[in-house]
Amino acid sequence: MKSYTVDKLSVNIYSDRPEMGAAAAADIAAKIRELLAHRDEINMIFAAAPSQNEVLASLVADESIEWGRINAFHMDEYIGLAADAPQRFGNFLGEHIFDLVGFKSVNYINSENSVEAECERYSALLKAHPISIVVMGIGENGHIAFNDPPVADFGDKALIKPVKLDDICRNQQVNDGCFAEIQDVPEYALTLTVPMLMSGESLFCIVPAKTKAWAVRETLTGSVDEHCPATALRTHPDAKLYLEPDSASLL
Repeated sequence: MKSYTVDKLSVNIYSDRPEMGAAAAADIAAKIRELLAHRDEINMIFAAAPSQNEVLASLVADESIEWGRINAFHMDEYIGLAADAPQRFGNFLGEHIFDLVGFKSVNYINSENSVEAECERYSALLKAHPISIVVMGIGENGHIAFNDPPVADFGDKALIKPVKLDDICRNQQVNDGCFAEIQDVPEYALTLTVPMLMSGESLFCIVPAKTKAWAVRETLTGSVDEHCPATALRTHPDAKLYLEPDSASLL
């Protein structure tokens, strides 16, 4: 493993995806135990994407984690997909973690609700549950959650908002094997905003695959602004980035 720091961001490069996922999960579990040692419960946000498969599987397998003291949230959801569509992020998280361990509560974004009503409802939940830990990734265009460069706002006053997805983001969903072609990918989604994600006490960002190499390089070497929303990670006091040889190939 190679480790170094860029601004405030801890960068860790592992030998392969399984090692990267296991290491990230071990660090997340350690943080959970640390926080629960002096709190009754904590609140966590989880990203839904194939890039998170290894870390989620390792977390589910960790029997030391007291899931019954953790409230779970997810960070983005498509607008317009059927409730039972496998591509819905809530369904992905149900399959990979939310239905597999006994959380104290699981709080889904309901994109079938009216946009205004859902933003109001979910914002109230987030305000009532300050976020302890965020488990996240980075998109091919440098997005975090669905904060693509055209809609990201480091000064956003909202906690959750509707967004139009850019074509790079929609193509990524095809590249990930989630949709057959771009026409099938919804154009709109609800997403937690950049400031909402940055409000988490500890951020763990897991980024595998060669398709993410540009975004990783830009995150670590580009200007800190909305051209690459993930650059915000460099300003956070407790953020860790987990890479493997493919995603780190342009560093």
